Amino acid sequence: MNIELTEKEFRRLLDLVYIGNWILNSTRGEDRFSDYDNLQEKFFGICAKNGMKALVTAYMGHYFPSKAYEEGGIHEAIADYEDAIFFDILAEELARRDMVEENLNQDDVTELTNRMNDYMDEFEKNGIDNIIVEDQ
Repeated sequence: MNIELTEKEFRRLLDLVYIGNWILNSTRGEDRFSDYDNLQEKFFGICAKNGMKALVTAYMGHYFPSKAYEEGGIHEAIADYEDAIFFDILAEELARRDMVEENLNQDDVTELTNRMNDYMDEFEKNGIDNIIVEDQ
């Protein structure tokens, strides 16, 4: 299979491959999905052969993202995503917890959405500053 890409398109695809592999493998320790690591390595190997040497580091015949690549903003994009997801999940979990505690219908999407929106408003104003965990 051959795909023709401009340099800019390839660079965007490289970011997508890196982000996808990060999501799939960054928390897996030794139990990584090696096929995704191998695909990422293949893409970074293409960089080395196509004038994008600043993006890649070669070590013992393998290709890895360079320090310059990893510090060039890609992790800020990942962190922005993680922050957004963190607050979305937290708002939903707290809203569901409240509904259980109040013995409300768990299938009431309107109630759930309203409660989630209230939590999201709080998080936008104060982050997690007002969250308190109590021993029970």
